[in-house]
Amino acid sequence: MDDWIQHRSAIWDDSSLLVIDQTLLPHRTELVRLTGVEDYCNAIRTMIVRGAPLIGVVAAYGAAALAAICSSVEEFEAGLPRLLETRPTAVNLRSALEVQLSVARSSPTFLQDALLESAHQFYLSEIQSSKAIGAAGGQWIEARFGGSNPIQFMTHCNAGRLATVEYGTATAPIYWLHENGLPVHVWVSETRPRNQGASLTAWELAQAGIPHTVFVDNAAGHIMQSSPIDVVLVGADRIARNGDTANKIGTYLKALAAREHEIPFLVAAPGSTFDLRAGTGREIPIEERNPEEVSTIVGHCGGDLVRVDLVPRGTSAHNPGFDITPSHLIHAFVTERGILEPAQITSLATSSAP
Repeated sequence: MDDWIQHRSAIWDDSSLLVIDQTLLPHRTELVRLTGVEDYCNAIRTMIVRGAPLIGVVAAYGAAALAAICSSVEEFEAGLPRLLETRPTAVNLRSALEVQLSVARSSPTFLQDALLESAHQFYLSEIQSSKAIGAAGGQWIEARFGGSNPIQFMTHCNAGRLATVEYGTATAPIYWLHENGLPVHVWVSETRPRNQGASLTAWELAQAGIPHTVFVDNAAGHIMQSSPIDVVLVGADRIARNGDTANKIGTYLKALAAREHEIPFLVAAPGSTFDLRAGTGREIPIEERNPEEVSTIVGHCGGDLVRVDLVPRGTSAHNPGFDITPSHLIHAFVTERGILEPAQITSLATSSAP
């Protein structure tokens, strides 16, 4: 297996984007090569790739693939909804495509070359943002909780390198502290229904040699009540102008519990995840996903990945992919520009993408 897999979620290789198939983790580590625009659409839609920053990067490369089959900027613009409609909640997707459309309009003669170069810049920008988030959050946390005992984190879903390109958002401060010799321990919420904490975050932390414990979602309040949790640290898929934050379903409940137990609740996200056009969380669309994700579960059995039923056949299921955490429950935002309070969000540009 290629060495880059130990550090990144995707890499440009031989005129295509090579990505880790996250639907198979942690049981199998397989790569998928994205070449045509439908490859990119399918990878985003089926969650072969996921996480707002990575979705934006993949969409940028998908736009370059779309340009390869278009003879004009008008044809290119008409084809963009194919990518835009794959995941409605993550603002990075829309932001990336808007930037690519602007690039296309300014470079109509060399359409694909210009869009590919822009996609490469998206890729590098997300890496730089993640590392800056790690340093900003790590220093803030070290100043308050650093010492001889491990700093105790609680996470939700996966906002690590698998959700970006490298380092991650919510995991970035954890990696920074670990790399700088500070002891840490991470309580990893399983994050039903797709179990992205148990399958992805735990996989990442194991790769990095960081101590961690997986727990069932319903135990979050009990753990905050009975264990010395220092910080709850999550990512985001879209952040409104007032600080209301859309993130994986279940984030809101953890924020409520953290407030009750006076534990700092931090949201780590790059500037590209802030949507200043959305005034509040009520303006953020919430993706409704396939009910089968709730009524079944995939696991590893005898060398095969199998899907089994969890509920009686014919039972209806409700599966919102995200919820909205009100800004008053958020202690601060960890960004590549430093630590921001909700009232400071308007100081950000609409996007940190190139």
